[in-house]
Amino acid sequence: MKDTTQRQLKEKLDFFLSLPAETEWVEFKEAKRSYPFDKIGRYFSSLSNEARLKNQEVGWLVFGVEDKLHKIVGSKFRPNRTDLDSLKKEIANKTSNAFTFIEIHEIDLPEGRVIMFEIPPAIPGVPTTWEGHAYGRDGESIGALNFHEQELIRNMTRSDWSGEICQLAAIDDLDPAAVAKARELYKEKYPKIASEADDWDEVTFLNKAKILKQGKITNAAILLLGSEEAEHHLSPAIGKISWVLRDRDGQEKDYQHFGPPFLLSSDQLFARIRNLTYRYMRDNTLFPTEISQYDSWVIRELLHNCIAHQDYSRQGRITVVEEEEFLLFSNMGSFLPQTVENVINFDSPPEYYRNQFLANAMVKLQMIDTIGSGIKRVFTLQRNRFFPMPDYDLSDPRRVRVRLPGKILDENYTRLLISRTNLSLIDIIALDKVQKKKPLSSTEFSRLKKASLIEGRRPNLFVAAHIAEATQSKAEYIRHRAFDKDHYKKMVLSLLKEYGATSRKEINRLLMEKLPDILTLQQKENKIRNLLQEMSKKDKSIKPSGGPGWHTRWILDED
Repeated sequence: MKDTTQRQLKEKLDFFLSLPAETEWVEFKEAKRSYPFDKIGRYFSSLSNEARLKNQEVGWLVFGVEDKLHKIVGSKFRPNRTDLDSLKKEIANKTSNAFTFIEIHEIDLPEGRVIMFEIPPAIPGVPTTWEGHAYGRDGESIGALNFHEQELIRNMTRSDWSGEICQLAAIDDLDPAAVAKARELYKEKYPKIASEADDWDEVTFLNKAKILKQGKITNAAILLLGSEEAEHHLSPAIGKISWVLRDRDGQEKDYQHFGPPFLLSSDQLFARIRNLTYRYMRDNTLFPTEISQYDSWVIRELLHNCIAHQDYSRQGRITVVEEEEFLLFSNMGSFLPQTVENVINFDSPPEYYRNQFLANAMVKLQMIDTIGSGIKRVFTLQRNRFFPMPDYDLSDPRRVRVRLPGKILDENYTRLLISRTNLSLIDIIALDKVQKKKPLSSTEFSRLKKASLIEGRRPNLFVAAHIAEATQSKAEYIRHRAFDKDHYKKMVLSLLKEYGATSRKEINRLLMEKLPDILTLQQKENKIRNLLQEMSKKDKSIKPSGGPGWHTRWILDED
């Protein structure tokens, strides 16, 4: 919900205000100025557990609303956004599984500021704890999660659809070519038993590879090795991957649907992607660097991740959309690690897989790697190619979208990667947001600012001066950089001294081209208006004369 608008948040808040006071997964607090950190932690545990017990996608802690009457009173809790965002890490340090807020939203209303903390539900089987203790709602207060509720969460079966038996399927429903390919890949992964594996019959091999269960056909077996005609055994789930080719205008030019066996059809889909040669000039050379638009390993990793993490219970398709400058991978189901930063920072396997049985089988067939480094390697390979980072769109909790750029967006960013090989992957991801004009979190902004990697004020950020010099973007830096405010004031005073009464239009003509290019036209006009107001009301150096608005002419304040 990172891209949630103020209007959508207000609608959600109105819905919460209409709920009964005893709703277990929403909690209101006034928190007019402050609120104890330990209580926030206990409410986090409580609302996370209650969201899981009540089958809610998230829980909510809302500051700035009176609990009994549901009246908006406004909150000044951590008014600085950087301090507010730091609460995520503070909470993660003391919760089980390093859980923290999905997002912290702020709404500015006439009645005051409202803060909405979005809390993930507990992992099935694992109650969310705060400092080792699991909390729950006890009427209108919080207390220890009672034994019965703890057992309910612990006994929630992580329904693994991929490991379920297809009762009517038989070994003849598997594709012989796919089974042969699976045996080949299995022997490559386990060379010490390769000769022994040659003597196994088909069922023995598939049992050893954890694709069958005691000789019985699983959903995973149909997905990976099933014949095209066997797909009906997955019903009502859908085992389909759709490839769509679009032109520059987004119009569909071609498409193809691929079904089981995914072990073979994923390669067939890969062959449809036009991985064209891309050329760019490096510094100090007359010869262009030639490179494919996409790294083959990255394409396969992202596609196989879609297969492994698809929520097949939602009866949707996996899609791969190919446009002129990017690939878009999409699969049903939420992103289990919550954020890409969690994956990069911790570089470890997730606590659980949505399709554990399928994931295990794909590991044995060398389709994915469960050590948790796949996504990090995708980012690293893009960095090594000097290409933009993949974009993970996690705004919809029902779907994960990954956009893989296939061209350089900003040559200055590329030169930066070439010249600064010591930058951390986290900093590169943040700088990638700057080149794409995407907003930085307060934590990212503070880190890059402290390292002198960026300049400007949010949202108008650009590469810092010394980086610009290293990347040969001095001219662009000068165009983005603002002069000191006194410089603009002196320009206005000089104009009025030379020509006397001057219109706003003439002042705009003087200053517009001198203001930094990174500002929009509206932002430039606002800046000029504020400058004139300050010179008139605070400095008393100029004053308006004549009619209101654009008819006003500005003169020196001789008094």
